[in-house]
Amino acid sequence: MALVKLNNNGVKNATAFGSAVTSLGSMVFIKKLTASSSGTLSFVDGASGVVLDNTYKEYVFTFNNMHPATDQVNFTFNGSIDTGSNYNVTKTSTFFGAYHGEDGGDAGIIYRTNADLAQSTAFQPLGYLIGNGNDECTSGTLRIFNPSSTTFVKHFIATTNDYYYANYSLNHYVAGYCNTTSAIDAIQFKFASGNIDAGDICLYGIA
Repeated sequence: MALVKLNNNGVKNATAFGSAVTSLGSMVFIKKLTASSSGTLSFVDGASGVVLDNTYKEYVFTFNNMHPATDQVNFTFNGSIDTGSNYNVTKTSTFFGAYHGEDGGDAGIIYRTNADLAQSTAFQPLGYLIGNGNDECTSGTLRIFNPSSTTFVKHFIATTNDYYYANYSLNHYVAGYCNTTSAIDAIQFKFASGNIDAGDICLYGIA
């Protein structure tokens, strides 16, 4: 039995609310990739059970405890319009976040001009200067909207929390668009330098 909030702040019985929530969509699991000293992790439409086409209008990647082999490196992604032959889609983006040190002595909000892009084909940073200590990693999500569209640019939004190498928690917010009207049919993740020592990435479609 569902509940609806009324104008008088009361609640009444209504099954329609439950139906509305259901119609908002659900996450459909597509593929999980697990790193083990991997140079890259790539999701290519039509390969190994990956779906990244017009089946869904929105796709979500979740990355869990991505641990770099190299110290002080950014975790990044890029798109492809040729099923992974090249990962060089032009992007414009923003990158800002909040930080707080383990000792509690330093905290603030910052815009990172060295992590945003302006009409660049470079890999987009998601996590920033992550340490390679045994307990250091980054986790978060990347959402990309309607990647198969041949009319519009492809917007993306990401949120990460990083273990910054100097013992900080960094909560980053990244957003932008892939400035192409070609369909994006592959996404690749990697650290800016060195391997992905460990971690996993899952792909979901939003039904």
